[in-house]
Amino acid sequence: MTNETGAPLLDVSGVTLRYKTPGALITATERVSFAVNRSDRFVLLGPSGCGKSTLLKAVGGYLKPSEGSITILGRKVMEPGPDRMMVFQEFDQLLPWKTVLENVMFPLLDARNLSRKEAEEKARHYIDKVSLTRALHSYPHTLSGGMKQRVAIARGMAMEPDILLMDEPFAALDALTRRTCQDELLQLWEETRFTVMFVTHSINEAIKIGNRILLLSPHPGRVKAEVVDVDTASPTDGSAGQLEKEIHDMLFSQEEAH
Repeated sequence: MTNETGAPLLDVSGVTLRYKTPGALITATERVSFAVNRSDRFVLLGPSGCGKSTLLKAVGGYLKPSEGSITILGRKVMEPGPDRMMVFQEFDQLLPWKTVLENVMFPLLDARNLSRKEAEEKARHYIDKVSLTRALHSYPHTLSGGMKQRVAIARGMAMEPDILLMDEPFAALDALTRRTCQDELLQLWEETRFTVMFVTHSINEAIKIGNRILLLSPHPGRVKAEVVDVDTASPTDGSAGQLEKEIHDMLFSQEEAH
């Protein structure tokens, strides 16, 4: 689905990202183009060092493209904004001196367009969505890694952004917790149909989370292929396993996309 004008929600066009190190100018991505539509679960997939996290930060407005453009609903991305909320891999993205409720309320109050009562009602709503109502008044140091990530997701969702940006949010979790968090994210998506852009280097996770997957080549990141209609792949009939093999072959083939 696109917006009312028929244009995509997010348009990334010919984006090259470079950054300086003490000894060199590094090209992270080269001429990357793609579009994200409303309600997409759009996954950036590629090996470590292919620039996918750098690209996500550029969409978030934290980095400026060396070439190309990034637009949200036709507006050029120039800086971070409440229309794009990020969830990072690190567990320390919560304010340690604030409770779960206070952490989720914080950006709502900072935006200064809601009363404290309205912010609390909205925060409670999204905390309930991630099944953490019992932890409303808990502090981050008392929470497990998976619970902290769910708080971060609730905080991002409470801002009701145009797109939720997730940078390998479950990578540091153990396998069982990771699977649980993936399931909860998909359940939340089923209920609200929010738009998410998700970074991972796990093919299995990409297939589970995404309805569209963009494959990036090794450094510098270039578009190798896009996989669509991922939702048709089923783990019960073997199609998910076949898709995983096909994606692996595309990712690690020697032929570069043009």
